[in-house]
Amino acid sequence: MRYELTVVFLLFYFISNTQEKIETDRPDQTETAVLISKNIFQVELGFNKENTKGDDYTLVHPTSLLKYGFSKRVELRLEITCHSEYIRLLSQSKKTTVLEPFVLGGKIALFEEKGWVPKTTFIGGISLPFLGSKEARTTNAAPAFRFTMQNSLSKTIGLGYNVGAEWDGETSTPIWIYTFAPGFSIGEKWYAYIEAFGFIRKNDSPDNNLDGGFAYFISNDVKADISGGIGLSENSLKNYIALGLSFRINAKKKS
Repeated sequence: MRYELTVVFLLFYFISNTQEKIETDRPDQTETAVLISKNIFQVELGFNKENTKGDDYTLVHPTSLLKYGFSKRVELRLEITCHSEYIRLLSQSKKTTVLEPFVLGGKIALFEEKGWVPKTTFIGGISLPFLGSKEARTTNAAPAFRFTMQNSLSKTIGLGYNVGAEWDGETSTPIWIYTFAPGFSIGEKWYAYIEAFGFIRKNDSPDNNLDGGFAYFISNDVKADISGGIGLSENSLKNYIALGLSFRINAKKKS
């Protein structure tokens, strides 16, 4: 018990105490164009239930995005995801738990918002097959990239959108990504969004989806969220629901 209290005390001691609210990549699929500040360490945790076909579903427990502000224009990123697949069978249901390959990457600032020119950043990453469960390992490392863009339409309404591509580590055919997400600030503590997003691959049917959610700022440095979505295409998820918690600390706290 003393150990847990010590961890909680240290966490709140190192909370960054900044005036600006925490910006996160969750809960939507649209990555934010905002970088975290230098020497800030940020953690974004999510827990999902994804319903596929019939009574089959996947639990993501959790997805973890770790960020570190390397400089004013560069953010380092590490993504770790663990999930369990539940398949309903007539004889006996099957459960498989997998640690997906770690994804190492970074975000680089490109342009600041000016008029209709959006704030723009570039995110690049690569999955490392040797860091993950044997069942999830791919033949090759799988790269991915996105351009993240953001426009402020008013003091309370923003528009985020991404375009990019990722590879599966098995073939050279890219999976193209698009996201489009209007966001709305509701008072001082609440945020809401709606979103369209999808994945397009040559010779495959498109995977289009709609989702939405809410976030609550516990403080400027801690945010909780809830979201859910539905699939619009034959090969999409049926639906999903997710809960998340994000926080940041100053990794170089002054005495």
